[in-house]
Amino acid sequence: MKSKSKAVEKEITPPESSNDLSFLKEAKFADSIKKLEELMSQNKRSFLLGAGCSLCAGLPLMSQLTNEVKNDTALSGATKDLLQIIETKFSGSTTATIEDFMSEFVDLLSIAERREESGATNVKIDIDSKPYSAEQLRDCLKDIKSSIAKYIESKKLDVSTHREFIRAVHQTLRSGKGNGLGLVDYFVLNYDTLLEDVLAIERLSYSDGFAGGSTAWWDDSAFKQNGLQARVFKIHGSIDWVQLEEDPLPRRIRASGEKFSGIKPKDKVIIWPASTKYQESQRNPYAQILANMRNILRPVVHSETVLAVCGYRFGDSHINIEIDRALRESEGRLTVLIFTENDQPVGQIKTWIDDVNIREQIRIYAKRGFYHGQTNIVSDVDLPWWKFEVLTRILGGER
Repeated sequence: MKSKSKAVEKEITPPESSNDLSFLKEAKFADSIKKLEELMSQNKRSFLLGAGCSLCAGLPLMSQLTNEVKNDTALSGATKDLLQIIETKFSGSTTATIEDFMSEFVDLLSIAERREESGATNVKIDIDSKPYSAEQLRDCLKDIKSSIAKYIESKKLDVSTHREFIRAVHQTLRSGKGNGLGLVDYFVLNYDTLLEDVLAIERLSYSDGFAGGSTAWWDDSAFKQNGLQARVFKIHGSIDWVQLEEDPLPRRIRASGEKFSGIKPKDKVIIWPASTKYQESQRNPYAQILANMRNILRPVVHSETVLAVCGYRFGDSHINIEIDRALRESEGRLTVLIFTENDQPVGQIKTWIDDVNIREQIRIYAKRGFYHGQTNIVSDVDLPWWKFEVLTRILGGER
């Protein structure tokens, strides 16, 4: 899977339209596209999908969702007040979102709960000189989660692009290639149920870790069923996950179980914000999901795996660490394809491409060029291949 390409600086003639794929026909891109097709058709495939992949269906980016939650009139006064206080703690940041605010809530809640469990006298947390109990923090967090779920569930979705994506991945990468390409794993960072719904619409057998029907219980062994065509790992939880009083593991119940009487959800929406190291990360099912991810990204001898990353800005340290470790521990059998809206490698991506130990395992399709090992193909204008809808067209064989 490793190559020995030498450093080459190239200039290309850019496309006129932001979604024009004519640039892919240029000889300078032939090898990168050919290798993409080979990797996707000859190896075990997995995808890491972030919020950018749901945008074309009508769902918001995290910045948009943040504004919707902040302006939700259904939030309690206490939640609005505390959310405003937490937001001021991120003053000066241009990237902070509702996930960051939720992470702050969870961190503070963890401190309060630890004090309670130890039998401390002072169990309240002072925030701007005002004391908050664990119960108050918990209620505010639940209020925010409910607001997120309500907004996502209210959106009317256009699933046409996702249907084309699923068809391209599971049926044919180019005209003439059949299906039977094996089990595909999807690591989903979004809270919505878009991918699961589309897999079902396309009549593909998949598991999301639950046993049952539309109402189901968590069972990690469900990922090991025979005959699966796809597995969906909801790394940050889902808007249709709830926790009942009698069970520490989640149930999957659409509409948060509100249509049922006789059950009392302890938590109507189980979602975990990114970029925080909190106690839930050591509990199931979160721990089981990450364990599956570690296993998948470390293919056995004589096999290779491809992880395609799209719609993700590498803002979750947990996920970045998992990918980093997998790259270093897979003995070259893992290739990571990164589709990024950045003009060139930055941040975590740049760290990887600059590391001589793993750079050959990274292939970056950026807005202004292609990067792999020591090879750089640079563009003067934007290239659209980083977009989920354009990637879908490429996987479907369009040129």
